[in-house]
This record gives sequence, structure tokens and C-alpha cells, in this order.
Amino acid sequence: MNNQELLELQKNACKVRIHTIEGVFNAKSGHPGGSLSAADVITYLYFKEMNVDPEKPKDPSRDRFVLSKGHCCPALYGALALKGYFSDDEIKVLRHIGAMLQGHPDMKNTPGVDMSSGSLGQGVSAACGMALAAKYDKADYRVYAMLGDGECEEGQVWEAAMFASHYKLDNLCLIVDFNGLQIDGHVNDVAGLEPIDSKFEGFGFEVIKIDGNDFNQIEAAFNKARTIKGKPTVIIAKTIKGKGVSYMENQVGWHGKAPNAEEYKAAMDELNAQLKALEA
Repeated sequence: MNNQELLELQKNACKVRIHTIEGVFNAKSGHPGGSLSAADVITYLYFKEMNVDPEKPKDPSRDRFVLSKGHCCPALYGALALKGYFSDDEIKVLRHIGAMLQGHPDMKNTPGVDMSSGSLGQGVSAACGMALAAKYDKADYRVYAMLGDGECEEGQVWEAAMFASHYKLDNLCLIVDFNGLQIDGHVNDVAGLEPIDSKFEGFGFEVIKIDGNDFNQIEAAFNKARTIKGKPTVIIAKTIKGKGVSYMENQVGWHGKAPNAEEYKAAMDELNAQLKALEA
């Protein structure tokens, strides 16, 4: 990508992070850590990779995205708002009673959400079904699904992986947001996944490993995934939990906790300074 494209993606990712903190703070609950780590990949998907149009959110030919780690929806909501699916004002009432945006994605009430998710492991199965449907319909759309690394401890992930390989779902691209932390601590201490690349290879996947907070590597990975035929692809994206807010980075305590007023101000000051620097 050229420098201008890179700069626009960086600015959008920063705005997605600002929306994330805004939403979680106003909700007084939520999951900032994994939302911030995933913000770059989600930004790239919606602003460069996927064929989507907020004016036609149910277009049958659109690409699909399933946020299997549905608790990290603040980042998805931030990207959808920025893309124009709904007003930024919805972010400020995240998780409020009667609000459109709830603690997990809701495909029935939220424009741009392709699958309700939140029960870990199940989103991957839904994505497999979408990809197989495209094959049966001889449709060209691609299906993307993002998992957390802790989520990969769920057996259903591997059942779905076996399914995807069996049906040669080369229109399916999984992304594992591998930030190394889950609610109970370090992933490798809870139920070590390594070598995760060999596991997915053993299930018949093309495996691409990248720095998931580097847009050039993200672009190269998705470009390669489009060339893979006859089998599904998984991108193992090594990320920093809490990326962009220094006091949240690599801190397991920020998996599922909202900032207080002082912490909110510090986070927003930091993110707005980053955005100002990018816009200079």
C-alpha cells in the first residue's frame, strides 16, 4: 500500500480505539483489552479488504465477517460507526437498556452485523456454514471470522476447522487475535495452544503468521489468503492486548473492566494525541 493508504488506515484504527474506550466507559462495563488488540485487523477488513457497503448492509453479494470473540464487539461497533452503518451517538449508549448496541453482536438489530455471537467457539461454525453456502450457491463472496487465542481452547473451534478443511472452504479466512492473555491470565498458563500453527496445519489449513498490529503485514496476509485454493486459511495475528492505551497494554486486568473517569481521561488524551499526530 502507499503511504497515504497506510496513514488513512492508521487514523481509522485510532478512531476505532477511541470509540472502543468511549463505549466501554459509558457502559461502565465491557472488554477493552481484546477490542484494542483487534482494532487494526478489524479496521483493515472494513476499510480495505472486504466488499461491503453500509448503504446495502444485506447485499447478498457482500463479504461476511463473524466476530466469534463477540465480547470484543466495541471494536467492531467502532468500525461500523466509522464506516457509516449507524451514528457515532450509538457508541455512547453501548450496553444501555433498549440501546441498539449490546454486549455481544446482534445481527437482528444492528446494521452491518452478519452473525450474532458471543458463545465462544460457535462463531467459527457459523462462518463455515456461510462459506459452504457460498460454494453451493456458486457465489463469489468471502467469509472472515475472528477468534481470540483463549477461544481456541474450545473444542468446537477444532470441529469447525475439521469441517472447513473437509469441504475445502478456500473462501474462508480465520483470524486468531493472538494477544497472549485471556480472562484468567496468560493463555499458555491456562491451556497452552502452542504450536498453534502446527495444529491448524494438521487440520488442513494454510497458516500465515503476522504482527497483527502492522498494517503492511496485515495486507500481505490477506492478499496471500486470496490466492490459496482448495483449503481454508488462518492468519495467526500476534497482537498486544490493550494496544494504543499504554497503561492497558499487556495487562490481563483490562480483559473485561471499564475505566473510571480518571483512567478514561488518560486513555482518551493518549489516543487523541496519537490521532492528532497522524493528522498533522
